[in-house]
Amino acid sequence: MTTILKKEIIRSIEIEKQKVSNLYEIKSKTEDFTKQLFLTLFDKNTDIEQGMEVLENQFISLTELVCFKNENPCREIWTTFMGKLPEILRKLNADAEFIRDNDPAANSLDEVYLAYPGFYAIAIYRLSHALLDFGLPLVPRLMSECAHTQTGTDINPGAKIGVPFFIDHATGVVIGETSIIEDRVKIYQGVTLGGLSVDKSMTNKKRHPTIESDVTIYANATILGGETVIGKNSTIGGNVWLTKSVAESSTVTHQPHIKIKENQSS
Repeated sequence: MTTILKKEIIRSIEIEKQKVSNLYEIKSKTEDFTKQLFLTLFDKNTDIEQGMEVLENQFISLTELVCFKNENPCREIWTTFMGKLPEILRKLNADAEFIRDNDPAANSLDEVYLAYPGFYAIAIYRLSHALLDFGLPLVPRLMSECAHTQTGTDINPGAKIGVPFFIDHATGVVIGETSIIEDRVKIYQGVTLGGLSVDKSMTNKKRHPTIESDVTIYANATILGGETVIGKNSTIGGNVWLTKSVAESSTVTHQPHIKIKENQSS
């Protein structure tokens, strides 16, 4: 490759690179911040005072990257966010107890905290949702991606989720930005709470369903649409596809056509 051609290639890349963010450092720092948050709240061997100091330094470092304007107040968020942590922890402990009390495979709270990807996804959701209230750019969404990467569960930090909440097995769960989930809801792997269509004009409009209290949604059910409401105390069976509302105390099932033919021995 000639020197001239090499320079042309490099210049072309430089021009295209101007169109994208060069701050991938934000992602790695957010991952570190998310991990430290979880350890500070749930690891008994992590000293809370020391953990908070580490978190504050990590947060300040993050805001230097994401707060591009000096007048942006996000550098002053940390103290207020820290004040929310006791209440968030109370909610998460209620989530963990709900999981333990409803899953016969759960033998202890420690098992839920350490081994349940659904709990981890819920924890990072609650923490990222609290930061979203401050309008902090990028960080809440990147926090949710940390949980998505580790658990296969994608909960947009903009969703509104009551207490307690239970996600079992977790893999493949998608909960969209404008979803509303009330208290004591249980969902299983592969459930999607999504939009009926993808259209940029629907930004800031309710696109995802509302799930009222005490609803159970079984594996691989898909519920779509901002006007779709699943009434309280309802049960949504596995593989159900719903785009219309369901009255309270309903049971919705999908009837597959399955034929089993037994081979007859001669």
